Formats: sequence, C-alpha cells, structure tokens
Amino acid sequence: MATFKHISSKNADYGAAEQYLTFEHDEFTMKPTLDENGQIIPRTGYLISSLNCGEEDFAIACMRSNLKYGKNQKREDVKSHHYIISFDPRDTQDNGLTVDRAQQLGEQFCKEHFPGHQALVCTHPDGHNHSGNIHVHIVINSLRIAEVPLLPYMERPADTREGCKHRCTDAAMEYFKAEVMEMCHRENLYQIDLLNGSKNRVTEREYWAKRKGQAALDKENASHAATGEPPKQTKFETDKEKLRRTIRAALSSSVSFEDFFGKLLQQGVTVKESRGRLSYLTPDRTKPITARKLGDDFDCAAVLETLTQNAQNAARAAEKPTPKQEYPRSIRSRLERAKATVNVPKQDGVQRMVDIAAKKAEGKGKGYEKWATLHNLKQMAATMSIYEESGFSSPEELEVALAAASASLHETTGKLKAVESTLREKKDLQKQLLAYIKTKPARDGLKTQKTEKARKNYREQHESEFMIAEAATRYFKAKGIQKLPASKALQAEIEQLTREKNSLYNEYREKKENVRELQTVKNNIDQILHREPERGKGRENER
Repeated sequence: MATFKHISSKNADYGAAEQYLTFEHDEFTMKPTLDENGQIIPRTGYLISSLNCGEEDFAIACMRSNLKYGKNQKREDVKSHHYIISFDPRDTQDNGLTVDRAQQLGEQFCKEHFPGHQALVCTHPDGHNHSGNIHVHIVINSLRIAEVPLLPYMERPADTREGCKHRCTDAAMEYFKAEVMEMCHRENLYQIDLLNGSKNRVTEREYWAKRKGQAALDKENASHAATGEPPKQTKFETDKEKLRRTIRAALSSSVSFEDFFGKLLQQGVTVKESRGRLSYLTPDRTKPITARKLGDDFDCAAVLETLTQNAQNAARAAEKPTPKQEYPRSIRSRLERAKATVNVPKQDGVQRMVDIAAKKAEGKGKGYEKWATLHNLKQMAATMSIYEESGFSSPEELEVALAAASASLHETTGKLKAVESTLREKKDLQKQLLAYIKTKPARDGLKTQKTEKARKNYREQHESEFMIAEAATRYFKAKGIQKLPASKALQAEIEQLTREKNSLYNEYREKKENVRELQTVKNNIDQILHREPERGKGRENER
C-alpha cells in the first residue's frame, strides 16, 4: 500500500530541507529535537543522495541556479517541491523491501519524472509514531536547469525549457500516482488504488489535529489516573470523524433521501444538495463540510447507491425471510460470490501435510517425526473442516471444484496479460507521440524556408529533431496510425488501463490463493485416503 503526497514550500532556506531529512524533528512542532546538551540529534538508518548538484551542496547549488536564471527571488515564489512515497509496513517482512532498495526506487523515480531539477532523495526506515513504514522523500528545486523531453504530465512548452519552473498540477498528481502504482506492481509490493479516492479522505490538517488531540487526551487521562479517577474518554475524535460516524449511522437505517435527511436532522446535521453534490452542516459550524472533504462514501452517488440497496433489502425481507446460510465460510461460497478488492495475501490457510515415511527415509530424526505427527494432526483437522463446510461429498467433487477454479484463474491471467500488453503499447505510442510533438517547432520552421539551400541548411542545424520526428513517423506508419490521438485522451486511456490492470491483478491474486487452498486440501485428502496423485495433474493446477 504505497501512498504519494506532495508539499510545496516557499522557504528560501534550502538547507532547512536537508536538515529535516538528516536530523530528528518533533512531529508536532516540526522543530529539531535536542539532547540533554542542547545538540540536535541526527537520524539513524537513513540513506540520502543528491542529483544534478555536481560537487556542490544541494542548498548552494539551488541558490546558485536561482541567481543564474533570476528565479525564486520573491517571497511568494514556490522555492521547492517535496514529494513523499510511503510504502506499506508489511512490505519489509512480506516482500523483502529494504532501505537500500527503496532508495534505488526513489532515485529512479526522481530521474524519470523530475529530470533537469536539482534534487535530494532520502529514505527513512520508519514513519510517524514508529509505524515501521519505509518512506522516500524527494525534494526538488522548483527551477529547471536543463532542457528536458516532454513528459506525459506536462501541458505547456515551458514545462520542458531550461530556466522555467516545475508545476504540480492535478493532471501531474494523477500521473505520478499511476506511476507509483505501476512501480508497486512491478516490485510486487502492497498497493491501493490511488486514482479513485478513498472512502475516508483524511487531510494533512485533520491527521495532525487527531494526533495532537490524542496526545492531549492521553496527558489528561494520565493526570486523572494519578488521582484514581477513571478516564471518561480514551480515543480522540475530530469533528469530521464524529460527522462521518453520524452519517453512517443514519445511512445504515435509511431507505430514501427524505428518510436520510430526516434522521440526520434529528442529530442536528443539515444536509444540503447543490448541483448533484452533498454538504453537511453541523450545529457548531457556519460553513458546511462538503462530501469531497469527508470521503467518497459520503458523496451523492455513494449515498444513493446505499439507499437503493437498503430499499431492495427491505423489500426482499418483506417478501420472505432470509434463508440461513449453511456454510458461511466455505470455499464454494468464496468462489461464487463477487469479491471485494483484497490486497493482503492469506496467512492462516490450511497447510500441506508432511509425508513422514519419506522424510524418515531421508534421515530425519525422532524430533522431526514428533513435530510432523502433530503438524499432520492439525492440518488433517483443518482439511476435514474445510472439506465438510464446503459441502463436498466425495473427492471427485473436490477435483471438479479445483478444475473450475484453475480454469477461472487461467482466464483471469489471460485478461491480465492482454491488458498489460495493451498498456505497454499505449505507453510506447505515448512516448513516440510526445517526442513527435516536441519536434513541431523544428518542423514548422522548415516550412518557412524559401529556398532549397535554406531548407538544407536548416535541416542540418536541426538534424537531431528531424531524426526523432522521422523515427516517430516510421513508428506510426508501422502501426497503421493514420490520425494521431490527442495527448490528453491518450493519457486518460492509459490511466483507465492502469485501473483495469490493478483490478485484474487483485482478482488474480485472490483466485490464485483459492486454487492453492483447494490444491492443498486435495493433496491432504489424497494422503489421508492413501490415494496416489495423478502424475503431473497437481503441478498443472498450481500454475
């Protein structure tokens, strides 16, 4: 679950950024942490490197470039941009992510997406409150010191020119998030869909308000505990958290908008609807809180969907009682029902039984035999429990279910490979299209030349641009492209394919886990019944 965050800074002291990255700071006041001697405490376990700074310090190199181009001299100018890629804490144990590898990924990301900028790349082994998540800081000077190719997130010619400044637009953030998700898939790391928002949208301000409020509450409870008084509240909630809880409580028992509005009004919350957007006004506020600031679960579309489901459930309940589900956790039900996105692999599934006789023949001792006997008893109980709960009456039914699950996995794998292939082709097309667009000034300049000699001299002066344009033209001709697509439309198509790939990837992981579990159950059943496995069949099902 990698997240991506951006912070722009107007601080002219570039050294402050490096000091924050290399020395410990108080997470609330953002001031350096001092030891008993009044000295600032250096961080431990971090890695840091600079890019495009030559032999100079990052701060000196940035200030020298600003003076050279006459930029970032005003107080209101954005001097630097700070990007943070935070990886899931589980990546360290489950996927082997290290600080060294994260630093390499950060440097690669910086070189690909922020070329021509002086930059600091620093990886910390831990996050706020010792959460254990490795995260990478990328700090770039807002000024560009070299001409760079036109990248997909760039919208203006100035975005590539030397001496111009970096712009972090909404389109750029969408592109960066898609690239972070692509990086996580490529490195087999945990990830979430960064492009479709979140059910609970917590801003930076709300996050720190909660942290500070919880710290103050803990301090107050400690003073109460010293006097023997029981704490009245142990968990601090922000106003937005309380509002989310109130909305969800009203929404869970409502079947229409009128019912929903009425129940919230009883709690003192007024709901306003304007141009298809909802906002919520609490009694202690004069300005309503928009659904966008609360999260995707609270916008008009999500509320309407929930109300529709509630109304349908109420209608079905009135028609007939809901039948009791006989096997709520069976494998069959998990295979048949639509599954929500699952990013975490199962860790508590049934394991394969050990062939004790074969292991003893290999030279294993009595200690191993004792452990294997206990292990087999546990796995035998777990296997029979799943076998019975799944409703299988014979090993043949289990084999049919395994074959169906394997076929479904192969089908999803084929879809995923097809989407990945299409995505690669679209990215190749985008690369050629952007290169071709970059050569437009040179191609237009050739048309203005009046004589053949002038055109020849002009082509010689701009030989590299014409070579790039001709290579792109050959690519378009080889692919049979008559009309070039719009750059923004192509980027939108790539983002859609990325989202589709993410969905198929999550579906593939869960179906693969289902096949593994069924195959393990089958192997254990065969061992319990002393059945000889069919040669090659189990290996085929595990693919």
